[in-house]
Amino acid sequence: MDGTALARRIVARSAATAAEITRRTGTAPCLATVLVGDDPAAVTYVRMKRARCEKAGIRSRQPALPATTTTAELVETLTGLSRDPEVHGILLQHPVGPHIDERAAFEAIAPHKDVDGVTMRSFAAMSFGLPGFVSCTPGGILRLLDEYDVDLAGKRAVVVGRSALLGKPVGMLLLARDATVTYCHSRTTDLASVVSEADVLVAAVGRPRFLRGADIQPGAVVIDAGYHPGNVGDNDVDTARERVGLITPVPGVGPMTIAVLPAQTVDAAMEQTAPGIALDAG
Repeated sequence: MDGTALARRIVARSAATAAEITRRTGTAPCLATVLVGDDPAAVTYVRMKRARCEKAGIRSRQPALPATTTTAELVETLTGLSRDPEVHGILLQHPVGPHIDERAAFEAIAPHKDVDGVTMRSFAAMSFGLPGFVSCTPGGILRLLDEYDVDLAGKRAVVVGRSALLGKPVGMLLLARDATVTYCHSRTTDLASVVSEADVLVAAVGRPRFLRGADIQPGAVVIDAGYHPGNVGDNDVDTARERVGLITPVPGVGPMTIAVLPAQTVDAAMEQTAPGIALDAG
């Protein structure tokens, strides 16, 4: 399953909607990307996200904060952006540094601008099937499964990983599609036996080649959300490919993650600038 082409189509649709919002309201969608410090990986990832948003016709606000920024200073910045009517979406690039209370920072983002789906309110909306923004990687995974017509109803889905931004929310989204979901992690007893029962396997544990291909059920659908140096995933992709029905390449989920961000930013801008108006983006 290759999300690259799908991601391009999502961005193209977002661009058409953004252009229509701008034409109808005179206001272009705007995303604020907040980066604390200058970690090379974070800088690169933020640059990729900004570029994808620019392709979708989304303006960018780029508050760059020094690595010495405190929790209080970061919360103040995010609170200010939440109150700014010219900003429609907010992305706080993580990690933000061990000295910062990351959860406090996330919760300073107004839910209607939480286009990265990181707040507790967004997680609650995902869990209860209420309107709101999904975490971008889980949201991208669901769109990818839809693209390949994977019917989740009644399937046994195993999620290996329990992070707040990936493992936990993707399980909630799968559950909402009537999959039977099992959460596992690095300390799960006899993990191999649980993995072997999965019709759909989501690897999000953050350890290279943590899951063995030999443990995967023949014909299973495998989403590998891991990325490690050398294009290595959380699965041993070489051995898994011999058994699976569908599998993502590495990196395979990344393009979808980045595409969901502008899509949700455009949705946020439409709700804030043109609520209740049906926009014809073609």
